Amino acid sequence: MTYSNIIAGTMKWGIWGAHFNTAAYEAMIKDCLSLAVTTFDHADIYGDYTTEEEFGRVLKQEPSLRQQMQLITKCGIQMVSANRPQHKIKSYDTSFTHITESVELSLKNLGTDYIDCLLIHRPDPLFDAEEVAAAFEQLEKEGKVLQFGVSNFRKWQVDLIRSHFPISVNQIECSVLHLDPFGDGTLDQCQQHGITAMAWSPMGGGNLFADDDTDERNKRILAVANLLAEKYHTAADVILLSWLMTHPARIIPVVGTSKIERIQSAVDATNIKLEREDWFMLWRASTGREVA
Repeated sequence: MTYSNIIAGTMKWGIWGAHFNTAAYEAMIKDCLSLAVTTFDHADIYGDYTTEEEFGRVLKQEPSLRQQMQLITKCGIQMVSANRPQHKIKSYDTSFTHITESVELSLKNLGTDYIDCLLIHRPDPLFDAEEVAAAFEQLEKEGKVLQFGVSNFRKWQVDLIRSHFPISVNQIECSVLHLDPFGDGTLDQCQQHGITAMAWSPMGGGNLFADDDTDERNKRILAVANLLAEKYHTAADVILLSWLMTHPARIIPVVGTSKIERIQSAVDATNIKLEREDWFMLWRASTGREVA
């Protein structure tokens, strides 16, 4: 499976953000495809369980678009929502039944007969690796899902599922503001086993660019990013994404924006590879100290 170098995150396209109507979804999808951003990241819960269906209306109207894209979706979180009145509290469910039923609903909502990659959305304290593997095996055999992965899993949790079923993706929080994956073995594991590392919130949730930000760490990072932006003749946000993609794990940013201009900036970042000392300038700005 080949994913685009930038992944379009859809979480904020619907009622959790931009409130796109069908025409706006169509325009955003086509604009992304025109920039060679062909991978779209979903989860069943986005928009209180509405965003997949809203996105899917476009694919039902124009089925030819489906062959131009890869669809990722996630399951396993049970939210309290008017659209899921049976959920009494927020919880996790990674049972065989829940995984397979979630996929059936996602297929229906997205207007497709297969999902390119299914992720377990969060580590579940009741996670049964054999049961999850059995669900994955059935979905693979039926052709309903092509690849499988996890999201927000730690190294040992990935080891557990890998002992029962091969996974292809770990989607993690990773940015110049969230350095844990660089040191806890997560990215090393991705390199070791050929697991695709996808980074959500790849620019730290936009906190670095808040006008009223007084955080000293953020100020250090932004100062360096602006300095490097001048050197590479680009913008600070482009530098921060290129910083991630310079890593040998070949991290793919999941850019959760509803603005095509931000997608274009992300695409621009794919053309920049930071020099080593420049990369470590941002590392030093984030940690507040020289490397040992």
